[in-house]
Amino acid sequence: MTPLNSTLTAVPGFRVGHWTHLEAKTGCTVVLCPPVGAVASASFLGPSPGTREGVLLAPDKKIERIHAVLLTGGSAFGLSAATGVVRFLEEQGVGHPTPAAKVPLVASAVVYDLLVGDSKVRPGEAQGYEAASTATTDPVPIGLVGAGTGTTAGKYGPPETIARGGLGSSYVARGGASVGCVAVVNPIGDVVGPSGEVLAGPGTGVHGPIGTKAAEVTNTTLLVLATSHAVTKPEAKRFADAAQAALARVIRPSHTPFDGDAAFFLSSADLPAADALLMTALVQDAVQEAVWSAIER
Repeated sequence: MTPLNSTLTAVPGFRVGHWTHLEAKTGCTVVLCPPVGAVASASFLGPSPGTREGVLLAPDKKIERIHAVLLTGGSAFGLSAATGVVRFLEEQGVGHPTPAAKVPLVASAVVYDLLVGDSKVRPGEAQGYEAASTATTDPVPIGLVGAGTGTTAGKYGPPETIARGGLGSSYVARGGASVGCVAVVNPIGDVVGPSGEVLAGPGTGVHGPIGTKAAEVTNTTLLVLATSHAVTKPEAKRFADAAQAALARVIRPSHTPFDGDAAFFLSSADLPAADALLMTALVQDAVQEAVWSAIER
């Protein structure tokens, strides 16, 4: 019997693909929206987010729908992987209609993983294309995969006690509504469980030395949430904000001066709108479950 899908791809129309380099400890992850795109907004917290098309997602901007989200290692170098995602989508005839061509809109965000593996190996155009072209509706692989490959946690102590992070995913449903989430877990703080126990922090699942000043530069948690329920762009922004708030449940401390967290919220709008309070609760539960799954593998 095929197990139920408890990851983001349980939301109809969304696909996820990875490119992973285990030796260099880096990778990228692509969330593909339905061909018509998804209503989208985002929330960015922290002093140093690395993004592409982030401004486009503000509620006051004209464009409502995007076609994919790229999460990637490699710091700002990794943003070049978005070009490969754009090329793949163009080949599929997917994009925002303009007089000259359909233009695929790919929002992107990065984590800094250059101190973990080989800093000269970074996701680029070819790797973004591969992640997009292999995206499926299968349950999302989790752990040290894709953009989560080189992630770490608990980086406020000695370098030798830094813990592994990872990529997680979840799908939560109740009251006739549902939300899926992908999380790339790379915070300076600890990942904590439901009773406050440390799941990833100094001495738990040690990664190894990654540099004496790692805490200053290597932190960011990335979230992508998806639903089938119709939302407006301002509502999508509020749900992205709620997703950021949920990180305080599971990462302590969260949103520090050394984090650059990003949360994207996507809606295919295939179903009627759900109750806003219920959706907020589902968003926050989905974030919690996705972060835990990245560590508990």
